[in-house]
Amino acid sequence: MLRPARVSALVAGLLAAPMLACPAILAAALLWAAPAVSLAAQPAPSAEPVPAESDPNHHFVVVTFANNPYRPAARAGSTGRRYSSNTYGIAQNAHTNAQHVARAYSLKEIISWPIKELGVHCVVYEIPDARPLADVLAALAKDPRVTLAQPLQEFRTLTNDTDHPAPEASYNDPLYGLQTNLVSLGIPGAHERAQGDGVRVALIDTGVDTAHPDLRDRITRTRSFVASSLIKSGAPPAPAGAASYRHGTAMAGLIAAVANNKVGIVGIAPLAHIEVFEACWQLEPNSDAAACNTFTLAQAIAAALEAGAPLINMSIAGPADPLLSALVQTGLKRGVIFVGSASDEPNSFPTNIEGVIGVGSSEREHTNTTLSAPGSHVLTLLPGNQYDFESGTSVAAAQVTGVVALLLSADNHLSADNIVQLLKGSPGTVPGAVLNVSAALAKVEAGRGMSRLARSAH
Repeated sequence: MLRPARVSALVAGLLAAPMLACPAILAAALLWAAPAVSLAAQPAPSAEPVPAESDPNHHFVVVTFANNPYRPAARAGSTGRRYSSNTYGIAQNAHTNAQHVARAYSLKEIISWPIKELGVHCVVYEIPDARPLADVLAALAKDPRVTLAQPLQEFRTLTNDTDHPAPEASYNDPLYGLQTNLVSLGIPGAHERAQGDGVRVALIDTGVDTAHPDLRDRITRTRSFVASSLIKSGAPPAPAGAASYRHGTAMAGLIAAVANNKVGIVGIAPLAHIEVFEACWQLEPNSDAAACNTFTLAQAIAAALEAGAPLINMSIAGPADPLLSALVQTGLKRGVIFVGSASDEPNSFPTNIEGVIGVGSSEREHTNTTLSAPGSHVLTLLPGNQYDFESGTSVAAAQVTGVVALLLSADNHLSADNIVQLLKGSPGTVPGAVLNVSAALAKVEAGRGMSRLARSAH
């Protein structure tokens, strides 16, 4: 999975030609329909909604830093670079410069990410006081660490589409306007029918930042199987605490981030309950790359089965493993639904096991793929009340896990085969969409109605 680079910004003399600056921010601005500063939804890890009116004390700047990341080779079983494509991460120098600039100019970093096409790390900062925007931009433009500095600007489309309302209309979560994946999957319509209430999802991954405000009351259990130093021999040191839970936090956010709490984003199944089984460890600071092994995964899968979780997400990939396969097959025989990340490697666990729902990115082809979901630049959570864009089949698998939770909340008797057929038979309503969850839920409701009629006839 492409590790999220926390939204970095472009800043420098782009005032004269802003439309050449930060493509991701321009795209975000086109999606955001609210006036003034609220446009890009990027300023929103705080619990307060973004102001609807322009405020001289509430400005955001976009700053970029040169970014030439180091890419170490991936290891087997990695949840990171091994099965994502076109990985482009944050260089340590760019990360350090972004932190130093924030301190030097008293700025608050909101969100950031690396832009491969421009070779920069792009950061959005908030000016937390009443300093004039022009003065801050002038100072940043003179800083040799900065390659570009500009205001965060608003852009609007010049169409009037009355048939398709703006995607942010249904939610008060300030970053929803950037979640194009939800629209392509038909999630807004699906949420009118189901939101995952009562469904338990076992997340086998790294740990999760349970204190993130967008996961409040969503995490009901956490167990760790990575404490022994023997199982992690040779692994580089990872940061302590929630900072080492990047991958798991990102997956949990995609599945069940709280909706309509005036914070951050909307999860696909915002009322589902996540049980975290920590089997993987982060390989390096400020990175989503994580690894696990037969021992830790076997313990986690066994614990999830023992806990009776009906749905298990494994956004990992690695070599075929007899012990792990036996555990998964045991769960499948019990009716447990497994969702795993598709890999570019043939015969890769867990999607090499018949019955596991293997999920690939809709932007490209993968082996062992049952379903596909958006897997490029999908917004989700980071530890420490942050948000970022993620890419890779980890992302796609977590979204499909959320989709399965929606379907199970509508009918908890559905099998994995039932769910796959429902989703494959529900093409998207917009070009390029793979699944239409709202249409699948409508079929579930219709089927329940027919069953009630049949029962009443006897």
